[in-house]
Amino acid sequence: MSVEDLKQSQMMNHMIEALENGEDIGHYGRLTFAMVGVYFANDDELVQVMTQDEDADEREVRAMIQQVREKGYNPPNRDKILEWQQKQDFQICPNPDDPDACNVYSELDIPQEVLEDIQEYREEKAT
Repeated sequence: MSVEDLKQSQMMNHMIEALENGEDIGHYGRLTFAMVGVYFANDDELVQVMTQDEDADEREVRAMIQQVREKGYNPPNRDKILEWQQKQDFQICPNPDDPDACNVYSELDIPQEVLEDIQEYREEKAT
């Protein structure tokens, strides 16, 4: 898989295009990109795309990706993305009024182990 696979998601494609234009997608945009991207691309590919952000330093981006991998963060859900978006200027979700938009779980082929991890968390929380 690769960064190209992320373009299947309107939100991720929106961020890739912004990055390609040298735009600052903000801390939460970068975090969202990393939390989704680690399941589709290798670190060097992610760094190459994310450092096109005018405010992104390669060392910081690599540290963020490493932290996401080490902590095993799952991609954020739509509600979390919309919450984070309120804390910065860049609009992570290009169409927040559409209730189906910015749900990477429906837009992308998320690996099965991630879905199982989320299900296990929900079951533990319920008991």
